[in-house]
Amino acid sequence: MQWSRCVTVAGAAALALAPAAAPASPAINTRVLRFVDDSRSIRLPDGRRVPRTIETVVRYPTASGAYPLVVFGHGFALTPATYGRLLDAWAEAGYVVAAPAFPLGRAGAPGGPNESDIVNQPRDMSFVITRMLALNAQPNDVLEGSIEPSRIAVAGHSDGAVTALAVAYGRRYRDPRVRAAIVLSGAMLAGMGRLARRGPPLLAMQGTADPINPPSATSSYFDLVSRPKFLVWLLGASHRHPYTDQQPQLGVVERATIAFLDHYLKGLPLTAFTAAAQRPGVTRLIADP
Repeated sequence: MQWSRCVTVAGAAALALAPAAAPASPAINTRVLRFVDDSRSIRLPDGRRVPRTIETVVRYPTASGAYPLVVFGHGFALTPATYGRLLDAWAEAGYVVAAPAFPLGRAGAPGGPNESDIVNQPRDMSFVITRMLALNAQPNDVLEGSIEPSRIAVAGHSDGAVTALAVAYGRRYRDPRVRAAIVLSGAMLAGMGRLARRGPPLLAMQGTADPINPPSATSSYFDLVSRPKFLVWLLGASHRHPYTDQQPQLGVVERATIAFLDHYLKGLPLTAFTAAAQRPGVTRLIADP
């Protein structure tokens, strides 16, 4: 049987992940939670094993209502705070955004970040979905009733994108609750098994000058995924900055990802996405709806 615990993180522990006490917009709230998966463990540098703990930054609209859930994975040796502007934009657009800090893949991990732990991150992402839905159903919790359980997406950048791709399409890791996926400069996870025959709608975004996860990695998985699928090439862009602070690329990423989510999780017209994803000299769109 899988046991788990959830506590709110405050003070110095929270500051390492996100500015929980100072949301970027009065339209959203920020809460930092610690989800503890007692069924799995990590080894500390001193050799002790402790339960796998997943600190998660949750952004959600201040207005009451049930919103789609997006679970976002950060890149290797980074934290959710790196992507604060993009995650704020999603929450402001009417999404509950849960961004886990992977226990051994994050900056500040015990003994330093360990990229080989990426094989455990797809289960982390699914575990966060489970815990968020549990809080949604928990009476008197601040998140009670804030999530529409049938409208869930996964997203990520770099190693977090590799994780999201595995959760959405890998036969070994696939979570059937996921209804849409956003993969930002990602690739296939080694050992994830064959891609599922059918999967959720995909939005892939990739810099054409990315030296970390090369464009060929995105082309490879994009060709294998079933439609509907969309690939936005960010012309001349590198690996991280188009998703964190580089303009005009970040603005395009914000608008295109929101419009994609709006179509597949809220039923709004797809034309808004195609308009947002096409900017001469900045992007090139491949669409297979």
